Amino acid sequence: MASRHGDRVPVSSGEPSRRFEWLRRHRRWVFVVAVVALLAAMAVAMVTTAVEQTPTIDEPVYVGTAVVYVQEHSLRYNPEHPPLGKLIIGSGLVFAHPHLDAGFTGDQTALGRRLLYESGNDPGRVMLWARLPVIVLTLLFGLVVLAFARELVGSAGGVVALALYAFSPDVIAHGSLATLDVPASGFLLTSVWLLWRARRRPLLHLPLAGAALGGAVATKMSTLPAVPVLLLLAVVSVWHGRDLSLVRKIRLGAAAAAGVALVAVAVVWATYLAVDPRLRWTAPAHLPAVHGLRGLLIDWLPFPQPYRDGMRVQFGFENATWEGFLFGRLYRGSLWYYLPAALVVKTPLGMLALWLAGAVAMVAVPRLRAAAPYVLIPPAVLLAAAMHGSRDLGVRYALFVPVFLAVAAAGVIAFRRRWAHVVMAALVLFVAVSSLLTYPFYLPYSNEAFGGPARTHLRLHDSNVDWGQDLGRLADRLDRRYPHEKVWLVYKGAGVPSYYGVDAADPRKEPASEVHGLLVVSDTSVAKADDRLAALLATSTPIDEVGHSITIYRRP
Repeated sequence: MASRHGDRVPVSSGEPSRRFEWLRRHRRWVFVVAVVALLAAMAVAMVTTAVEQTPTIDEPVYVGTAVVYVQEHSLRYNPEHPPLGKLIIGSGLVFAHPHLDAGFTGDQTALGRRLLYESGNDPGRVMLWARLPVIVLTLLFGLVVLAFARELVGSAGGVVALALYAFSPDVIAHGSLATLDVPASGFLLTSVWLLWRARRRPLLHLPLAGAALGGAVATKMSTLPAVPVLLLLAVVSVWHGRDLSLVRKIRLGAAAAAGVALVAVAVVWATYLAVDPRLRWTAPAHLPAVHGLRGLLIDWLPFPQPYRDGMRVQFGFENATWEGFLFGRLYRGSLWYYLPAALVVKTPLGMLALWLAGAVAMVAVPRLRAAAPYVLIPPAVLLAAAMHGSRDLGVRYALFVPVFLAVAAAGVIAFRRRWAHVVMAALVLFVAVSSLLTYPFYLPYSNEAFGGPARTHLRLHDSNVDWGQDLGRLADRLDRRYPHEKVWLVYKGAGVPSYYGVDAADPRKEPASEVHGLLVVSDTSVAKADDRLAALLATSTPIDEVGHSITIYRRP
């Protein structure tokens, strides 16, 4: 716009300028407020979810084992997983003071049932105290995500990475349970971050990286394939910025890798000794025999005998044939593409786009290329290993993907284009909205392209949808909407229906002509229905659903 004298009239920009100036002056406080808000939102989501959900299938085993660890200092239960994750769970149970008969001799499934439902304990209180340490640890790992991304691309990138982590439905879902997947993934990311920092201060950060790596390996054995990768990253870190001869490089790299490995091994030993300083151990009956390269690996690992026997149990699981369910198809065995497909279903669309863009940025932007092996290779190796597993039971087997790729996604900040930053902000907002709309049903989440949480059960099963978490909600629904009606129940979970007031019979044990009234079926049981249950469902009408994991039918 010009005046009649031909001079350009200055555009008033005082108000926007003042805003930007205020943001520049107070950017530290803006950063702190954003971080606190994101972690607070995540904490609220996880705590309220933990309060509302009844025990999932795996949790009673871990909780019962943790109580035996604390009260009896015995390693006899759940050898297929190392102790650290259960010790973390046990740190909360100390405040719950659960009662358990000393010397209980049943199997680990019976142990969980005895602790929660047959020993006079309040299951809700016990489970909340068991879940709280995992919730706290999940929030702390959010700070690791923030710090890692901030070091790579600055404070704005750190906030983006934390937002993707804090709004990840899978991280929220499993971070609010007394299970091992989030702790293992978080310890592994922490180790990688510390290895990155070791490029500048190796004497300080390499031992810490070894401790975090030991934490991951002492939580879940599925992290073992990442160990060689992290040891190589330790070598890369000590070589960074040093002009050395080949001989000195070899010596320095070998010393770094050996130091990290020794600390990791020491952590694993320490977790077993923390449970039982005398390391008393009797191998389980019918321990699977493992031969070939797997057998050599087990024999050579410098870990306690209980750990190595636990690996034999895990390999026994891998040798079994399991049922899977993907996109409406029930099958026996495993599909190599199951986990990538499940991740596409259960990850917010905006997050998928930012993961891809961030991975491209890590490779394409020169200043980020050095970090690409740290951020991208460990999850790639673990995903490749998990894809060849025999159990297609849920994305929890690949929970390291949203944890690591939250950091990678922050790399989009490195694209020096305003439009890229605008698109990134819009995608983060899209992720936040998608996550908030699924509250509090994070476990059965699926993104909008696949119909949202209400339709996840049509495509996936087990811990992707229905892990037994909604038994309490079912009891409330039946009491409120269907009082005094006859109930038939096919429930897949670890809870005891009668404890919650669900008085129901199993329709598979009666003639079909006798089954009338409400037929309540866990959605995983629907997906895996045998001929008898399928016939009952075919002649029933769905009338209600609970938590997107249980369907209520009316049978005339």
